[in-house]
Amino acid sequence: MTTATTQAPAINEASLHALVGGILQDLGGAFSVPLVQIGENLGLYKTLHEQGPMSAAMMASMTGLSERYLREWLAAQAASKYIAYDAETGQFSMTPEQAFVFANPGSPFYLAPAFGSAAAFQQNQEVVEQAFRSGEGVAWGDQSRCLSCAVARFFRPGYENHLTQQWLPAIEGAVGTLERGGEVADVGCGHGVSTLLMAQAFPNSRVHGFDFHEKSIEEARKHAADHRTPNVDFHIQEAKELPGQYDLVTMFDCLHDMGDPAGALRTIRAALKPGGAVMIVEPMAGDTLAENMNPVGRMYYSASTMVCVPTSLAQETGAALGAQAGEKRLRELILSAGFTSVRRAAETPFNMILEARA
Repeated sequence: MTTATTQAPAINEASLHALVGGILQDLGGAFSVPLVQIGENLGLYKTLHEQGPMSAAMMASMTGLSERYLREWLAAQAASKYIAYDAETGQFSMTPEQAFVFANPGSPFYLAPAFGSAAAFQQNQEVVEQAFRSGEGVAWGDQSRCLSCAVARFFRPGYENHLTQQWLPAIEGAVGTLERGGEVADVGCGHGVSTLLMAQAFPNSRVHGFDFHEKSIEEARKHAADHRTPNVDFHIQEAKELPGQYDLVTMFDCLHDMGDPAGALRTIRAALKPGGAVMIVEPMAGDTLAENMNPVGRMYYSASTMVCVPTSLAQETGAALGAQAGEKRLRELILSAGFTSVRRAAETPFNMILEARA
C-alpha cells in the first residue's frame, strides 16, 4: 500500500519578488494615509509649493511647527515621491506635477482628500467585518462619522472641474434650459457640492438637493448659507419618494449605493417634465471583472466593499450594484425603469456620465 504525498508547488523566485515589491509599495501608501492628511491639514504641501525649496528647519521657522516632526514627515514624503529631495542642498521641494496632485485644491487631479476617504474606510472595518458574517448591510449613518465629509471632499475636485464645463454641456439642451430658468433635482446630493455648483452657475434656475441622510443635508444647508446662494434648497428625502416635476434630474455617484435603484429610477422618470433629462454620474468601469483589473477598478472595488455594498444592503431591496457595475448593467437597469434612451454623454478617468430620457 502506498501513501500519496502532497508536495508544495515550487516557488517562482521572480514572481515572489515581484509580488513582495508590489506589496511593499502598497504598504508604503497605506502607512502614508495619516501623513498625507497631516500635510494637508497643516498646510505643509501648500507651504512647500509656495515657499520651497526648503529644509526642515526653514519649514519649522515658517510654520511654527516642530522641526523634528517635520524632518521625519519630509523624509517620508520624499521616499514616497510625493515631494522632491535634493541630497546636495538637503532641501525639499515640489515638482509642478506633485503640486498639481497635493497642493492645488482646484486641480482635477487633487488627490489628497482621497487619503481622508481611505482613513474613513479603515474606521469602518469593525462594522463591515461583522456584516461579512451576517450578510446584513451597514446603514450610511452607522458608518464612520468622517465618511460623508471625506466622500464630499474626494468628489469635489472632479465636480468643480467638469460639471458645468463639460458634463452639463454634454446633455442635449440642458445648458440652454438652465440659463433660461429651469427646475433641477439633485438626487443623492450628500453635502450639496454638486447642487451648489449648479445653482451658482445658473442663477435663473431653481436647484433642489435631496438626500436620505439627515446630517449630510444639515451640512449642505450650512454650505448654501455660507455661499449666500438663494436659488438652492435641500430636503431629507428618499429617491423613491421624489416630489415635484423637473427639467433635469442629476445623480452623482449615488445610484449604485441605493437599495432599490430601479424603483428610484421609475420615480425619477415620472418626475421629468416633457423633454426633460436625467444625468447619471457613476464610477468608470468596464462590463467585466477582467476589464476592471486596473488601478481605478482596484480603488473602486475596495471602496465598494467597505461602503457601497454595505450601504445598499442596509436599505429596502438591497440591490448592491457595487461601484463597478459597468455601463451595460446600468443601461439595462435604466431602460427597465421605463426610459427609452441611454447614452454615454461624457467621461473622465474616474467617471462615466450617462444621459437618460423618457
